Order: sequence, then C-alpha cells, then structure tokens
Amino acid sequence: MDNKIRYNIIKIIIIILGAILFIQLFTLQIVKGEEYREYSNTRLTRIDTIKAARGSITDANGVLLAGTKMGYTLKMYRSNISIDELNNSVLNLLNILEKNNDKYIDNFPILINPVRNEFSSDEEFIKWKKNNKINENYSNEEVINFYKEKYEIKNTDLNEIRKIIAVRYEIEKVGYSSINPLIIAKDISKDSVLEIKEKNDNFYGINIVTEPIRI
Repeated sequence: MDNKIRYNIIKIIIIILGAILFIQLFTLQIVKGEEYREYSNTRLTRIDTIKAARGSITDANGVLLAGTKMGYTLKMYRSNISIDELNNSVLNLLNILEKNNDKYIDNFPILINPVRNEFSSDEEFIKWKKNNKINENYSNEEVINFYKEKYEIKNTDLNEIRKIIAVRYEIEKVGYSSINPLIIAKDISKDSVLEIKEKNDNFYGINIVTEPIRI
C-alpha cells in the first residue's frame, strides 16, 4: 500500500469521525438541548443567597421588641417532571408539613370542611372569578372542580385536592423557574427537614435553606 492510499484512508476515517462527532454535538445541544438542560436543573445543587440577620430592637428597659432567629425555609424550583409527579410531590410535601404542624403558603380563597369562600361579599367573589377566567355563576364546589381539572389532579379525596390546588394556584400567580424558586414554607420544624431530606428522591426541585427569620 503506497503512501497516497494510506493518506486517503486516514483522511476518510477522520472525515467519518468528524461527522459522527458533529451529529452527536448537534443532538446534545440542539435536538435535546432543552431536555438535558431541564434535567440538569432538576438535579443540580442549588446555591441560595443567605440574608443577613437584622439587628434586635429593645425598649427603654431592654425588653426585646423585635429580633431574628435562624430558621429553615422550604423552596421549590421548576423541574422537568410530569404533571402527576408535580402534584404527588406537592401533596407529599404538604402532608409532611401538616404532620409536624408546620404552616405552608395557602392563598387559595376557597376553603373546605365545610366548603366556603373567604370573600366578604358575592360581588367580590364574582370579581375574583372574572379575573381568573372562571364562570361567574360557579359555586364554591364548581370552582374547586374547575381547578382540579385545570391542574389535572387525579386525586378523589377533597382534602388532597385542596392541598394540591393551594400550591399550584400559588405557582400560577407568583411563578417559579429553575433559577427563581417558589417559597413553600418558612420556619419549618427540624422534624420536617429531616423527613424531607430522608425522602429526597421522592421530591423534585426542592431545596431547604437556613436563613434569618424576623420575630
């Protein structure tokens, strides 16, 4: 085999390897780039800015009027998971918090046991429904069912449905991303922290940070 043939063979091999590499890079960065980016955001360790503690305020006799303490804040980041996984993750989180008497964010104005709303008048209720693109004639029960279908909640227990709606409603109103989280709860107990960390594989986009809390 002369040098020219050997050179041509090497040249062809280099071209083939280059083409394979190009196709792989194109697939990773263009075709599946968004998918891998979201998956990475789901699993990456989060870095949060820790707020500086504010100074204490006392009265003339030295009695503490306001101060700070360190507490645990539960945050949720957007991750590349299915609707069912999101709803189940939310429900499991809230069940842990409730079991340990920890409060979580809940601004959904329809309550249960009994089913009712928090509005002071029918006019306010109708206005809220209009702002949220809900039929103004819907009753409290129908509003709950509206959000159950909107958030694709498959649970049948009303308590579970209401819990999932509370967080999904907050996500819709406040928003969250893989960078900017939604604060689920502040000053949660150590029992909740330990259980959430122990069952970490069951939760997605969840991070617990220690930060000063005003008291």
